[in-house]
Amino acid sequence: MPYTPPTDEMQFVLEKVLGFEHPELDSETIAAVLGEAAKLAGEVLAPLNSVGDRDGCMLAGGHVKTPAGFRDAYRQYCEGGWNAVPFDPAYGGQGLPWALAFPVQEMWQGANMSFGLCPLLNQGAVEALHAHGSDALKETYLPKLITGEWTGTMNLTEPQAGSDLSVIRTKAEKQGDGTYKITGQKIYITYGEHDFSENIVHLVLARSPDGIEGSKGLSLYLVPKFLEDGTRNDVVCTGLEHKLGIHASPTCTMQYGDRGGATGFLVGRENEGLKCMFTMMNNARLSVGLQGMAISEAATQMAEAYALERVQGVSLVTGKPVPIAGHGDVQRMLVTMRVLTDAGRMMSYYAASHLDKAAAGDTEAQKIVELLTPVVKAWCTDRAVEVASLGIQVHGGIGYAEETGAAQFLRDARILPIYEGTNGVQSLDFVFRKIARDKGAAALGWLEGLGPCDSDVDGVRCELISLVRALSEADPGKLSRAAEPALQAFGTFVGAVFMARATSASEERKDASAFYEGVILPRARAAIASAAYLLDN
Repeated sequence: MPYTPPTDEMQFVLEKVLGFEHPELDSETIAAVLGEAAKLAGEVLAPLNSVGDRDGCMLAGGHVKTPAGFRDAYRQYCEGGWNAVPFDPAYGGQGLPWALAFPVQEMWQGANMSFGLCPLLNQGAVEALHAHGSDALKETYLPKLITGEWTGTMNLTEPQAGSDLSVIRTKAEKQGDGTYKITGQKIYITYGEHDFSENIVHLVLARSPDGIEGSKGLSLYLVPKFLEDGTRNDVVCTGLEHKLGIHASPTCTMQYGDRGGATGFLVGRENEGLKCMFTMMNNARLSVGLQGMAISEAATQMAEAYALERVQGVSLVTGKPVPIAGHGDVQRMLVTMRVLTDAGRMMSYYAASHLDKAAAGDTEAQKIVELLTPVVKAWCTDRAVEVASLGIQVHGGIGYAEETGAAQFLRDARILPIYEGTNGVQSLDFVFRKIARDKGAAALGWLEGLGPCDSDVDGVRCELISLVRALSEADPGKLSRAAEPALQAFGTFVGAVFMARATSASEERKDASAFYEGVILPRARAAIASAAYLLDN
């Protein structure tokens, strides 16, 4: 079954659960935007998903050729104006809110995650350049990055520098004209080379000219594939990774400086590279969480359709053959897939809506975005692996074979808990930066500000409040041990809150909410107990 963007569900979450309102976007306009995006996602991108998985990308002479149909799909994507949706109108963006951009982007990721990675990384590059770039850089690069004529990348990882960026060796040497010569190697660079766009703009984390050791000696540089005069810069793709999944997304090894050094331009100030890069990374982390939910939706749709078609066994009541959707254990798996997906959608959109409020100067909204970023990233991506695995289980043996496409979802989803900061790193960020640093103020403020909850949900909230207080006072060594279950407990509880809100918005959601509360929410209690044990022992 092909992926069908769930536009009605998207609009229900936006308007009925989250109460989204915008002076220029009434319900009909939102439906029209989602409907047009759904055409591209369902009719163009989704049919290419299996093609890209089968054929992958090819590298020859430093040039990458993407699978058949992908380049044309990108052209249609840009011509439709979809790349410009959330960006500043001063540079050609449409200025639409992130609350609407997230449902639109969910469609690209659900239809074809390998394709969706290109605009996802470009989006982060635009955000970093918009926040930290000089006026000259913004005027030169933002308009074309926003139209999609050019694309952006994020260059952090090196062979010896993964989660620990302090050991980056790529160097920058300042030149007399104010530019920098960049030399070094970066690995795992998503869409570092491809055939979609006229130019590729790399944002490269490199060691500043003063050579200070550690993360304080890093700066961020813009290094285009082609310079303004059309000259090819000294940067080339020297290899493509052969991966478990996302085969149509080129994951590149990039070499800077084979001919003396690539020309780069400083973004922000010297030695403040991590500050600039985190603008990009935090944007990407929320988007990766969105990817997790989107691939969960696609896997769930496929499993639901198969379970209605596949007949096995006979009814104990009628004696007639029944589809496997009528068997209790299959029902359990399908409902688990559905409620985890729906909870992740509400959680993701909620965070996106607070991005808009934070951009308007709401400091409390900014705290919520910061608190939820590691939760959305880690919880939704862990659930994506779970949901995709359940999808294979629903299919049985044929799901393990490649012909159905169910296996691709699991292979593609498996990268999500790893890139843009592993989920272990997200857990550490959650407990150290989002709880311990402010003594739990943001987390406790959100939990205590929810108002009355349903009985069992409220009981878990009380336990979670106690855990947050314990985390805020914990020894750092023990805090790191308890980080993962603490984040999982918080994410599972957030899901329960929004499932309950969906029920308040529509009585039809009552059974799904009850299932989540009865089957999924107990995971939060177990995770709280695990975290408490690790804090005490």
